[in-house]
Amino acid sequence: MRELRIFALEGVGEIVAGDDLVGAFLDALDAQRDALAHHDVVIVTSKVVSKSEGRVVAFDGTPEHRERLIEQESTRILRRRGPLRITETPHGFVNANAGIDHSNTAAGTAVLLPRDPDRSARRFRADIARRRGVEVGVIVTDTFGRTWRNGVSDVALGCAGVRPILDLRGTPDGLGRTLEVTEVAIVDEIAAAANLVLAKDARTPFALVRGLDEAYFGDGSVVGDVVRAPHGDLFR
Repeated sequence: MRELRIFALEGVGEIVAGDDLVGAFLDALDAQRDALAHHDVVIVTSKVVSKSEGRVVAFDGTPEHRERLIEQESTRILRRRGPLRITETPHGFVNANAGIDHSNTAAGTAVLLPRDPDRSARRFRADIARRRGVEVGVIVTDTFGRTWRNGVSDVALGCAGVRPILDLRGTPDGLGRTLEVTEVAIVDEIAAAANLVLAKDARTPFALVRGLDEAYFGDGSVVGDVVRAPHGDLFR
């Protein structure tokens, strides 16, 4: 029988620049009297990554300042409608307003996306291995809208130790037919599932996912493997 266990870690305090993010995660895990197991996957919200890395900036609340921040954090603006901007970030992410966030941050500030979420995930994973001697996967997540669908869902911005894409091309389906185009965005599916336990108002920036298939673990990055290259984008 296949099953997953996904649970949030509670009791995490406010994260600020320079904080030991791995230490905060391990303290919360220890407080719940749990221990890491081989190939657990640690979910870390991008907001606490950004806060710990000093990606919080002053924001005066004016439309002009908001526009400057969006321009600063974007490589191009794809669409404009009222205050909404659909942007492409230096990472290659296409999202609203360059992913700049004004929720769960002090008044007069805004939180920018991490500069390199894949690198942040790799560092987090390496630090856990050093401190606890356990090989885990790490996924840095954020909430994005979806093209042509209402509502938002969490996706992976960075990963380490988890294969970003599970390539099923060339393998048989349940009836023996050969799959020709199926590539599963494993890290996005895990991120979306974990978001179900990460309440926006509960200060739960970490979650743990257990029971994933061993086939899901390996090397890769979100920017390198998940973000679609321009030559494969039919809408450019």
